[in-house]
Amino acid sequence: MRYPKFLEDGGTIGFVAPSFGCNIEPYRSCFDNALKRFKERGYNTLLGPNCYKGEGVGISNTPEKCGAELVEMYKSPDSDVIISCGGGELMCEVLPFIEWESLKQAEPKWYLGYSDNTNFTYLSTILMDTAAIYGPCAPSFGTEPLGESLEDAFSLLTGRISSVHNYEKWEKESLKDEEHPLVPYNLTEPFAMKIFPEKERVSFEGRLIGGCVDCLVNLLGTRFDKTADFLEKYKEDGFIWFLECCDLNPMSMRRAFFQMKEAGWFKYAKGFLIGRPLHFGEEMMGVDQYNAVTAIIGELGVPIIMDLDIGHLPPQMPLISGAMAEVTAGDNAVQIDYKYI
Repeated sequence: MRYPKFLEDGGTIGFVAPSFGCNIEPYRSCFDNALKRFKERGYNTLLGPNCYKGEGVGISNTPEKCGAELVEMYKSPDSDVIISCGGGELMCEVLPFIEWESLKQAEPKWYLGYSDNTNFTYLSTILMDTAAIYGPCAPSFGTEPLGESLEDAFSLLTGRISSVHNYEKWEKESLKDEEHPLVPYNLTEPFAMKIFPEKERVSFEGRLIGGCVDCLVNLLGTRFDKTADFLEKYKEDGFIWFLECCDLNPMSMRRAFFQMKEAGWFKYAKGFLIGRPLHFGEEMMGVDQYNAVTAIIGELGVPIIMDLDIGHLPPQMPLISGAMAEVTAGDNAVQIDYKYI
């Protein structure tokens, strides 16, 4: 596994928009303020041509231009790390225009983003054998004040921390809108994780892999899906899957987990870290966010920790796709320690 160099003091952060760009509010003001904050902290910034664009269908620009922007920024000697401008809907259409073999030969760089950015963070790990960070996109760093989870994400990008943990509360309803673009997370709900099978404490080790399930099942079976090869390469490590759902309702979640399991993705699983779904608390004909998962993968006999700070209901623990990790959970708390091996 290739691990990029961490962002050094005075280094340059590159920004790309392979999914949505920051062309509308509240994202534009948030992104502007994030750039200001990074500069005030002594970092340089380098913007790709699509960062403020909204000319594409479900992405910032045409798939060709989005692919070219990402490749150019990744290979450029002028940027040290890359942060995505946002998630979105159709980053999958950019994948044919990314020069995967060329990037695999290039100097590795940290790429930070989540949601639709699964299309790169997951495939960076699978196709390029290069670790990436599944965490907040650029506009989130423009909130005032900057919350603990966002500080953790930046500290991970700079190598100042090597472990992450859950947070005390989470946001069920955001207060951010066009008139209030910089408001911080509205943390009102107490953190309450669930462990399946029910235990007071669990611990396990393995190589982290995963992302947004909506995107992952869309990749499954395509020419970009080299998951089976990756699993065989690192099977002695075993895998910790981190998974979270955005648009999938409970029934869709259950179908997606069935599809991933039957495709053989989970055969070397050591444990699962499941984030709160955006459709939190919904139920459909007896299927909820819990049995949508446990009824399908519970038979694997490994720990499943649910309702974690991962994904679309912030805050979110920044997770390193491709890294070895040790997970310890108990007393309504979870900690993940990274090992760069």
